[in-house]
Amino acid sequence: MVSTGHEDSPGEVETLVVLVDSASGLHAIEIHNDGREVVDARPGARMPPRDREPDLAPQWARSSLTDVDAHGSTVVLLLERRPPVLVSYDGGASWLERAAGVSPGVAIALGNSPDHVAMATTSRLYVSLDGGQFWRSLDTELDGITDVGWE
Repeated sequence: MVSTGHEDSPGEVETLVVLVDSASGLHAIEIHNDGREVVDARPGARMPPRDREPDLAPQWARSSLTDVDAHGSTVVLLLERRPPVLVSYDGGASWLERAAGVSPGVAIALGNSPDHVAMATTSRLYVSLDGGQFWRSLDTELDGITDVGWE
C-alpha cells in the first residue's frame, strides 16, 4: 500500500504523485494502490524549485555527486557509481548505501516522508517506499528526464 498524495476513497490509503521533468515537458505520474500508473502531461508547467545543497554530501562523495535532496535530518545523494544512492537519517553523520541493482541516474528527490524516495535515469523512474532499501521501476518511460520530485 502507498501513502501520501490524494485520497482514493474513504478508508483507502492515498495515491502517490511523482513529478517528472523531461524533454517532452512536465508529467505527473499517479501511482495507485493497485499498481496502476496514470500519466498526466502538464503543458507549460514547471518543476517546483527545490534547494540542492551539495555541501550536504561528505567531501569524499562530492566528486561523483549528481544530485542531492534533504528533508529534516534525512539526506539522499545520487552518485555516479554503483550503488548510486546514499541515505543519511542523521544529517550526514552516517551513510547507508542503497539501490544496488539500479543504474546511476540524473535526479533524486525525497517526499514528505523520509521513506519516499524517487530517482530517475534519463528515461526511467524508480520509486522506493522504504527509504531506498527496495526500488520499484515504474512502467512509464519518458525520454530526456532531467528532474524528479513529489507533489
